[in-house]
Amino acid sequence: MANLISLQNTPDDPSITRSETRFRSEGDDLAGLVFAPSDAAAPLPAVVVTGAWTTVKEQMAGTYARELARRGFIALAFDFRGWGESEGRPRFVEDPASKTTDIGAAIRHLRTHPLVDPARVFGLGICASAGYMAKAAAHPGAVEALALVAPWLHTPEMAVSIYGGADSVAALRSVSAASLAMAEGRAIVAASTTDASAPMFNAPYYTEADRGMIDAYDNAFNELSWEPWLTYDALASAGEVAVPTLVVCSDDAALPAGARAFAEVVGGRLEELWIDGATQFDFYDRADIVQASADRVARHFGGER
Repeated sequence: MANLISLQNTPDDPSITRSETRFRSEGDDLAGLVFAPSDAAAPLPAVVVTGAWTTVKEQMAGTYARELARRGFIALAFDFRGWGESEGRPRFVEDPASKTTDIGAAIRHLRTHPLVDPARVFGLGICASAGYMAKAAAHPGAVEALALVAPWLHTPEMAVSIYGGADSVAALRSVSAASLAMAEGRAIVAASTTDASAPMFNAPYYTEADRGMIDAYDNAFNELSWEPWLTYDALASAGEVAVPTLVVCSDDAALPAGARAFAEVVGGRLEELWIDGATQFDFYDRADIVQASADRVARHFGGER
């Protein structure tokens, strides 16, 4: 059972330092956490790490940032605009375009860190932010390599199937449109075991206090999100990605079809690791799955393992 231990809420590792940082994205102040080996000496490779939809830097993004710091990287996890400790209004909107812009700002900020080798900066996107990270990585010179773990990469056509058909998607988009009449939209509970209207009703990790339901988690979802989310084409940037790319996934993850479709488009620039039996939520904090994923990501980025 030891390999089932969650890495989400484990004590800080004395071999790793964690420091707060702030940077700007389109006029808003964003909050980040920088993880580094405690004996770090410049120059070191660096990684911007982003997590699943609705999440904050202290959840799976921070978990992977910590693990990559253990493997010799400077790693930055941050709160997107409108989430966690970052500025930005309206709050709690899952807007792929806005989040992609924030990733670009985070990459530029990380290059200025005194311990970072600016020629070795990489991007790791987990779950929903895989598409955002891939789009950011498609910008020439943004990162030297890309990794996607348990990627959720949907197209508008996939969204119709995922969210219950055309009528259901149309209804959700109508909710989003109605929210535009409110200055800040309308925020609802994101994850719940009692409220069936929550987008992540009875979802593991998000609803578990010893995993993702931590104090820092906003646990909110602005209904303005439905329009940009349901119409998002996360595969559109696959053909634009020119840097070495790694996909780590499982047939038991949330959307393996999206990962395979992305891999097919990227083709020869992409390597894959498929982990048998790992669920989507296992990739977020299950010790053996996170460690195997982080090991492979570190090797892909030219790290110690």
